[in-house]
Amino acid sequence: MLFRRRKPIGALEKVRIFFWPRRSFSRSFQYFGKRILRLTATPHAIAAGVAAGVMASWTPFLGFHFIIAAALAYVFAGNIIASALGTAFGNPLTFPFIWTATFKVGKQLTVDDFHGEVPHIHLGRLFHDLDLNQLWEPVLKPMLFGCVPFMLTFGLLAYVLTYFGVVAFQNQRRRKLLKRRGGGDLSGEQTV
Repeated sequence: MLFRRRKPIGALEKVRIFFWPRRSFSRSFQYFGKRILRLTATPHAIAAGVAAGVMASWTPFLGFHFIIAAALAYVFAGNIIASALGTAFGNPLTFPFIWTATFKVGKQLTVDDFHGEVPHIHLGRLFHDLDLNQLWEPVLKPMLFGCVPFMLTFGLLAYVLTYFGVVAFQNQRRRKLLKRRGGGDLSGEQTV
């Protein structure tokens, strides 16, 4: 094959690359940023989509973030692709902080029935009987109520940052295209 490695990497190296990429995490963040900026939509649609994805990442329903983000993007008139890219906010590096913060804030917002002690959850029985009440009261309910302030705060922050970033990027792109065509700047004046 044309672009195949001469020496294939081993299983241990694949695991290392999965947890710590060879070119660092900043390259992945830059990639997502470029993907968001290059979407062809209005700045509001892109910003609302990213905000919907960030908001969905705060919910405790792991595995449903794309669906929640798409629904929120539809409600906010946002871009569905931008909402999917916005869910990258919730990743293995941020989930421990997200879950801890939502649980602690949720315990403060809800009635504390267990007085600071989380009751023992028997996972075998939980999955065998599909009794989600064991998980709902002590864990999911506080996390669901605790995620609301974070969703609103980080969603608004993501919207504002993305909106102004997309506006600046699209204006810069228009100026470059006009300069290539020989049209001058955005104000409509032609250069000779």
